[in-house]
Amino acid sequence: MPTRKPTKAPFIMSEADLAIVRIAPETSFKTKAYEALKEAILKMDIYTTPDPVMLDERALSERLGVSRTPIREAIAMLEQDGFVKTVPRRGIVVVRKTKNEIVDMIRAWAALESMAARLITTTARKKDISALRDFFKDFGKDRLPQDHVEEYSKANISFHQAVLSLSESPVLIDMTNDILLHVRGYRQLTIGRVDRTATSLPEHLAIIEALEERNTELAEKLARDHTLGLASYVEAHGQELFT
Repeated sequence: MPTRKPTKAPFIMSEADLAIVRIAPETSFKTKAYEALKEAILKMDIYTTPDPVMLDERALSERLGVSRTPIREAIAMLEQDGFVKTVPRRGIVVVRKTKNEIVDMIRAWAALESMAARLITTTARKKDISALRDFFKDFGKDRLPQDHVEEYSKANISFHQAVLSLSESPVLIDMTNDILLHVRGYRQLTIGRVDRTATSLPEHLAIIEALEERNTELAEKLARDHTLGLASYVEAHGQELFT
């Protein structure tokens, strides 16, 4: 009779060998409140008035339809992120940066946006780049931006956000979101100044043209120089912007 081969014992995987990812719990009210408040703050125009922008805990609780406990927890998270601060006997204040801090943030934005421009020239689809022109289709020699400041200001901000989005870099987008509140506020203040508005549209169109031509070095330089121009303007005229 043939000799039977011994049967191998079955391999039993231990718990330590299992690549198990812990199941995330459902988003808490604290997190939902934090996300809602952060989004609302990012949409605020906190630099259009010299008065402090205050948040009311009770009103926020009513608006969001949650108790005040997750609101307090969300406020604590926002304070840690530098968006708000709690002032004794006054309440919750949305943080505004100093002129020097704003200039530094705009310079950082310039570096991030110039990298976004570089990425766009190598990865973005032609039709998506050309779509950037749509932000300025209603402006030109017959309809000057300085005659429609509020409308142009919105188009200006949307354009810069679209450039970052087209980079398809989550890291760049996240980093710019953190400084968007402050840079956007100053962009909107300066865009109303005739000397800034006169140069803004041609510079935007030149950036788009360089992107369309896949001219990486030029697109990167134009995007960087355009935003650094804002930094220089704020540095020179920052104290006048509220007057």
